[in-house]
Amino acid sequence: MKKSNINRREFIRNSAASAAALGLVSPAIPALADDKKKGAQAKVGLYSITFLGVWYKGPALTLEQVLAKSKELGFDGIEIDGKRPHGNPLDWSTKKCKELVKKADGMGQEIYAVAANNDFSSPIPEHRECQIAYMKDLIRMTSDLGVKSLRVFLGWPGVTLHPEGGKYTIASDIWQHTHYQFSPEEIWAWCTEGMVECTKYASDYGVTLALQNHKPVINNWKDMMRMVKEIDSPNLKVCLDAPIMVDKSPENMMEASKAAGDLQVLTHFGGEYGKDTDGNVVDIQVYKREIGADGKPIPEVIYPSFVKAMNSIGYNGYYSYELCHPLPVKDGEKVGIDYAEYCAKNACEMMKGLIGSIG
Repeated sequence: MKKSNINRREFIRNSAASAAALGLVSPAIPALADDKKKGAQAKVGLYSITFLGVWYKGPALTLEQVLAKSKELGFDGIEIDGKRPHGNPLDWSTKKCKELVKKADGMGQEIYAVAANNDFSSPIPEHRECQIAYMKDLIRMTSDLGVKSLRVFLGWPGVTLHPEGGKYTIASDIWQHTHYQFSPEEIWAWCTEGMVECTKYASDYGVTLALQNHKPVINNWKDMMRMVKEIDSPNLKVCLDAPIMVDKSPENMMEASKAAGDLQVLTHFGGEYGKDTDGNVVDIQVYKREIGADGKPIPEVIYPSFVKAMNSIGYNGYYSYELCHPLPVKDGEKVGIDYAEYCAKNACEMMKGLIGSIG
């Protein structure tokens, strides 16, 4: 493993100490078997965007390398990001897909999902038609991989590669500029048209589209459920994710999970994870900046409540780990791939522990 551009031991030690003081160390969680329906236990997977070479310093791993890395770090399988250099369907013939599945099987890894980076919301018809063409071929690729779930968006600005690293802000500014003259109702109608057409293609290939509660266009989980109900197709279900919920209270997560019910087929979790001096996994980011009575930031530990909510609806699919945000910079340089590996390994341990203790 290459040496990181940041002194990881020092970074984690300091972050872990702060996290422990804030109560971010994963607690022992009592069994909640009464809240969980009988069935197979959920699994923990690795979303390949983590090693796409966008957020850390260094090149992307190939999908074959992602499979090997997933196994090494303790994950049960991978979700393929639907863009280059990983899963753009232009690069994946039926034959090549079958070969990758064979390699995954040989490693004891499952390819459990594919993730589209689609945007049905553009005011420009040519752009929407390009997106539908991309989706149709990606659905074909998903089927060729023997995968059931294809994560989809309604709107998606994209990620811009920049000398300083991956950025969301540039693409987001462009998206806002192209949409500001149009009403939410007009944008929703374009998204509906795109989803209706792609759902038909999904039906032809036996693929399930999993609509994520991701901005823009979708502002909350109720918007996600609204679109699924309006389309009313057995090939459109949901991917309810906790980290992108605006209201992350246990009550709202439980309400959202109950609304999703049997439609829930995939979910993601993220974050940067290290270990404290006692070997406990800690979240080394502070997501919630509200100040408590003691003058310290109040941490936002959402996953115990979310796993409990998922268990209450009998969810036994994948919790897919993604590292897809700007990472620490040390002396003007991004951290290396070893930092991404370290976070992913600890994230896997954390989520498997939660699933086991709550389940």
